[in-house]
Amino acid sequence: MAKRLIDRIKESLAKSGYAPRSREARAWLKSKVPALRPTKGQLMSDRERLKNQSIIGRMYFYYYDPKTKDSLPYYDRFPLVIPIERYSDGFLGLNLHYIHPKRRIILLDKLSTILTDHRYDESTRFRISYDFLKRASKIYEATPCIKRYLSGHVQSRFLEITADEWDIAVMLPVESFAKATASKVWSESEDKF
Repeated sequence: MAKRLIDRIKESLAKSGYAPRSREARAWLKSKVPALRPTKGQLMSDRERLKNQSIIGRMYFYYYDPKTKDSLPYYDRFPLVIPIERYSDGFLGLNLHYIHPKRRIILLDKLSTILTDHRYDESTRFRISYDFLKRASKIYEATPCIKRYLSGHVQSRFLEITADEWDIAVMLPVESFAKATASKVWSESEDKF
């Protein structure tokens, strides 16, 4: 069986001798990951990690087709989301694609204060809610990322990203914006800080 893309990246990072979640590892990821040309299909082919449901505080990739796409200035068809609040018809989440990858790393660092543990393994998740984000003025990078998702418009199962892979996931250039380029979205998001 072929190795998963994220496993190949983790192995390459380890061979380079950088400690995970270090400044050096993040710089390496920033320089190397785009050259791997990852695709959404490669990521979503890992059937063992696909979940039928999302869990608050975990991180996921999935396909999405918004109900109100005609009225939106732009939207992400392949979100990277941390769900923060559950509703009967969907959830509220932080779509990290709405900010530049550099800002994503900063946001992850700020959110590291609210982890369930610091093992960075499959049990680690964020203890996060919308109320927490409203009160946390120093976590301003989250503001443009808060989006509402309807369950009926999720077009795939959820690919769970474990904590040891968060740094890799936020660096992957797989955002899929409709109606605007990523650089336009990131520029407008900066105006919301």
